[in-house]
Amino acid sequence: MSKQPEALRLADWLDADACDLQTPRLAAAELRRLHSVNAVLLSALQDIARYTGQRQVLDENARIARAAIAKAEEVKP
Repeated sequence: MSKQPEALRLADWLDADACDLQTPRLAAAELRRLHSVNAVLLSALQDIARYTGQRQVLDENARIARAAIAKAEEVKP
């Protein structure tokens, strides 16, 4: 059984104890968004690490990196 990431644990805590305060709910949503972006970036780095120096592989690495960057740069709601 894996341990829940700290950002998600804090987000759950903020949601549970927030009562009617909007700020903790926004903080919880942002922690979840950042966790999601982190997962995409980590996955992209893992994919890139699998490849070697062939030209078509370099193009694929660039595509993976651009997709991860685009996800990280998405404007939050």
